[in-house]
Amino acid sequence: MATVSVRGGVPEQRQDGARERGGAIGASRAFAWMLVVTGAAGVLAGWVITIDKFLLLEDPDFQPGCSLNPVVSCGNIMKSEQAAVFGFPNPMLGLVTYAMVVAVGAGLLSGARYRGWFWRGLNAGMLFGVGFCTWLMYQSLYEINSLCLWCCLAWVATIVMFWYVTSLNVRAGLLPAPAALKGFFEEFTFALPVLHIGIIGMLILTRWWDFWTS
Repeated sequence: MATVSVRGGVPEQRQDGARERGGAIGASRAFAWMLVVTGAAGVLAGWVITIDKFLLLEDPDFQPGCSLNPVVSCGNIMKSEQAAVFGFPNPMLGLVTYAMVVAVGAGLLSGARYRGWFWRGLNAGMLFGVGFCTWLMYQSLYEINSLCLWCCLAWVATIVMFWYVTSLNVRAGLLPAPAALKGFFEEFTFALPVLHIGIIGMLILTRWWDFWTS
């Protein structure tokens, strides 16, 4: 079967028209490890938060280990309504979805290749994840008025995997984009998650500027 591979981060089509006939697409080992590492970071964050959430339900006076001060207070986040927006603790959703990302990365490391619909679906799921994280960031900064360090780790992991999967899809022609944008992704994909995370860092810095500088 004709396939399309991505080596060194750049898609390489082995046979003309393979994509139209349902050719599969692989990825570089660096990309695969990125999915494994970011997915594992998300699983770790979700696991710790879930355990602390249940401990908090058993003992309302329980203080999570990452409740360090009035701003960095995981307990305030866990007690909020936003922490269970779907009717169950948010990190339980993360345990499933981040584990799926680890599985995809592990598959790529073992030589797996996925169809175009799979890559688009993965991208759509990560878009939802970034959107959900953005909503949670807003709630954390401006409604709950507290930060959770484990949540921040999950945000960073989601942002990194989203931009790199988007880059792969654009470069492989799975998402329509002008040539200039494809060229940008080939050379400067790293700049997008750095900029995204940097903006969030600046928002956190300015939101509690008086506290950080006092």
